[in-house]
Amino acid sequence: MNPVKIIGMGLGPDDLTERHIRMIAEADVLVGGRRHLWNYSDHPSEKIVIGKDVKALARQIARHAETKNVVVLASGDPLFYGIGKVFAAMLGADNVMVFPNITSVAGAFSRLKESWDDAAVLSFHGKKPDDHWVDVIRAHPKTAVFTDPVNSPSVLAKQLWGKGLDHYRMCVLENMGSDREKVAWYTFEEAASFTFDDPNMVVLKKEPEKEDGEKAVDHVPIGLGMPDSVFAHRNGLITKAEIRAVTLSKLNLSDSHVMWDLGAGSGSVSIEAAGFIRTGRIFSVEQHEERVADIRTNMERFGVKNIVPVTASLPQGLENLPDPDRIFVGGGGMDLETILTVALTRLNPGGIAVVNTVLLGNVHTAMTTLETLGFETDIVQIQVNSGHAMPWNMMLKAGNPVFIIRGVKQ
Repeated sequence: MNPVKIIGMGLGPDDLTERHIRMIAEADVLVGGRRHLWNYSDHPSEKIVIGKDVKALARQIARHAETKNVVVLASGDPLFYGIGKVFAAMLGADNVMVFPNITSVAGAFSRLKESWDDAAVLSFHGKKPDDHWVDVIRAHPKTAVFTDPVNSPSVLAKQLWGKGLDHYRMCVLENMGSDREKVAWYTFEEAASFTFDDPNMVVLKKEPEKEDGEKAVDHVPIGLGMPDSVFAHRNGLITKAEIRAVTLSKLNLSDSHVMWDLGAGSGSVSIEAAGFIRTGRIFSVEQHEERVADIRTNMERFGVKNIVPVTASLPQGLENLPDPDRIFVGGGGMDLETILTVALTRLNPGGIAVVNTVLLGNVHTAMTTLETLGFETDIVQIQVNSGHAMPWNMMLKAGNPVFIIRGVKQ
């Protein structure tokens, strides 16, 4: 078997050395992505496009390599998040020769005039971002991210928006090495609304200290069912962590939703909802000034920009708000029926309303009001028992049973 030559193209044909060019010219078979093979449309060799079935492609390459000279064209450095690792494993390390070139990461940082010895590198080529990638970004001053058409810069920006990374900026480098190259910086909010050309790469960079020496604030990252202690709140008046998590699952939030949080209290539900609603808005309506102050404190603590605190005694204060896709009512007290009647008439078709209450009378009120207005309803009751330490063991203490009522507007 002739050795299969895997050549890194760098950022494009201009990065190839004379040795690379000579090996490509002598190839009987050229293997590569469409954009790489396009550069050699006049080459007399057989062309094979790299597709999704890499195992079948490896077998095909092996058959050709029995009698022919096979060259694989790869992006950047074939062994740095590249196809070289895959083919070396499938064909056998003794049957391949790898010729490295400039990586896309090196090319990106060279354009930014930045060193990258302190940078993290993440790749989402053909795979879903894992649960810890935001933690990796937070732990490094710079992070380079290999994107793909699914995990595009706009998709990544939407996932990062509202995660307490407001002191980071995103650079998107499109079509590096071509005459259509573009390098530009964005906030997450800006990048979330753009469409970018492929191929591209993202660099995330923590902003430097401000001129007055004040460091950028490290915001608390938003999670689901966060401990009550991370929120500013008063006298234990907060939707408890486990109830919060179930409530948000019932709301089934999406990126661009408009949500009303009625009787928002400390805003804990609004804050966690902001982890799902990044391009939409959340209106947190609360009548007590000190609790509205807590909402603002929590917005600053978590770096959330798309919550609008509204000071009003329900059902007043809703007339000037945009019609919601989701409504959460955390109690409602004696005015629950009036609040629901006013709010639900504004809910967009297909919208969801969720009511949490510990009062048996309000269970009946919520169910009856929703059903009278033609909503499809369901109800669950949750009681959380929390562990408490004893002198020599542990016991469980029961919290109040909470009824979670959901209505879907038909």
